[in-house]
Amino acid sequence: MGFFETEEGVQEYLEMAKGHDGRELIEKLSEHLPANSTVLELGMGPGTDLELLSKRYVVTGSDNSSLFIEAYRKAKPEAELLLLDAVTLETDRRFDCLFSNKVLHHLRRTDLESSIPRQAELLEEGGLLAHAFWHGSKIEEHGGLHFQYYEESDLEEIFGDHFDVALMERYEELEAADSIFVILRKR
Repeated sequence: MGFFETEEGVQEYLEMAKGHDGRELIEKLSEHLPANSTVLELGMGPGTDLELLSKRYVVTGSDNSSLFIEAYRKAKPEAELLLLDAVTLETDRRFDCLFSNKVLHHLRRTDLESSIPRQAELLEEGGLLAHAFWHGSKIEEHGGLHFQYYEESDLEEIFGDHFDVALMERYEELEAADSIFVILRKR
């Protein structure tokens, strides 16, 4: 059973994530994506960023953890939610943007590479990806979770066959320049 499929794992994540949200990332996204666009959040967790995104966009939340989906659905029964794996993304829906905040770093690089063509298929013509990653060149395992860090050149290589870079910049989450936010436009 995966980390996010246990009550203990979910509670540990909720404690760790307190006080963190993607407010600054969503502000940057708003410079590239018009209001009322459709957005699919990959890995919504407890729904913190989903709430922020919903103030400007028509949002659908998704997660691979049924515990996060069930908890959010109890609080917001009207919410559009999908139980999705970030690699296979098995849905027939299409969106103007896919957004994730420190989610795709849990995928092994080969799985991320496999996910990219599928992400492109889910986007409308000229659609955007907006993803945040940890910056660096290491791989870590903590409590059964995989963490893949990326350099800018890695992300350009991984996404380059399907997307053009609209924005790529480092930002601080825990310490200076420890994170990368990318906005990529579908070719």
